[in-house]
Amino acid sequence: MVTAKVWVLKKHFEGFPKTSDFDLKKIELPNLKDGELLLESVFLSVDPYMRPYSRRDMKEGDIMIGTQVARVVESKNPAFSVGAFVVARSGWRTHFISDGKGLQLLPSSWPESLPKSLALGTVGMPGLTAYFGLLEVCKMKPGETVLVNAAAGAVGSVVGQLAKIGGGKVVGCAGSDDKVAYLKKIGFDEAFNYKTVPSLDEALRKASPDGYDCFFDNVGGEFTSIAITQMKKYGRIAVCGAISQYNDSVPQKGNYVQVPMIFKELRMEGFIVTRWDNRREEGLKALLKWVMEGKVKCHEQVTEGFENMPTAFIGMLKGENLGKAIVKV
Repeated sequence: MVTAKVWVLKKHFEGFPKTSDFDLKKIELPNLKDGELLLESVFLSVDPYMRPYSRRDMKEGDIMIGTQVARVVESKNPAFSVGAFVVARSGWRTHFISDGKGLQLLPSSWPESLPKSLALGTVGMPGLTAYFGLLEVCKMKPGETVLVNAAAGAVGSVVGQLAKIGGGKVVGCAGSDDKVAYLKKIGFDEAFNYKTVPSLDEALRKASPDGYDCFFDNVGGEFTSIAITQMKKYGRIAVCGAISQYNDSVPQKGNYVQVPMIFKELRMEGFIVTRWDNRREEGLKALLKWVMEGKVKCHEQVTEGFENMPTAFIGMLKGENLGKAIVKV
């Protein structure tokens, strides 16, 4: 019998999550039935979406939602051999049993030299979010100027690099000087620390005096209210996230967007990456190719130890990570 460790949501978050909102438990797993397989988590992901989705989809006492790269350690399912690696949406657990449904094998073309944790980041859901958000929602064209906030995060850093591949000019902002230096290192044309500029409006104007064709928004709130006034006519805004609002106990009262949207004839569209699940293979193939060619660079913030899942999650929400936040079991 295998004993799995799991993190459960002890108490729904009020304001910013606390370590006391989680509880570490042990679960005895039963023996495998025909068609089942036993998996062991190797890397687990912590992502901003977990904050709002936990309120929407979870009850107190549920195992915390999330995705992992896991290794098959025992199998009674002919589709999955022992030693194979999969991406699974099985929550914060060290071991779990699956009937194989919903498991995604790592691509057969995955090179041995490439960390498998990238299947949770650049060559996974965050990378696909950047890929489809930029290409299908923003519909960026060569020569256009793209604005990305939270640009040093798992999604934003890929958005900027894909925009460069597509022949665009990219402006990014982040919350520390180290992150700004990283953005410039991976090819952003302009980057600034939004926490230290005297005026966000002036910083955006200085970075692109002619305005912005595309805005990939991961933050929402006040940033969006200011950025939307600097969009070019017929500009497109992809609303991917609203991390500035996830931990608010009282909803923010923001500016109204209708006037700039009308006069500039803007298009603003929210999206969730699962809309393109039928094109997942296309996106992963392109991202893997660009990573292997060195056109898309990856950075991971790795926390060691399953017991540190809540700490890694809270740190990510505070913006302590550069690139993708990962927990190594």
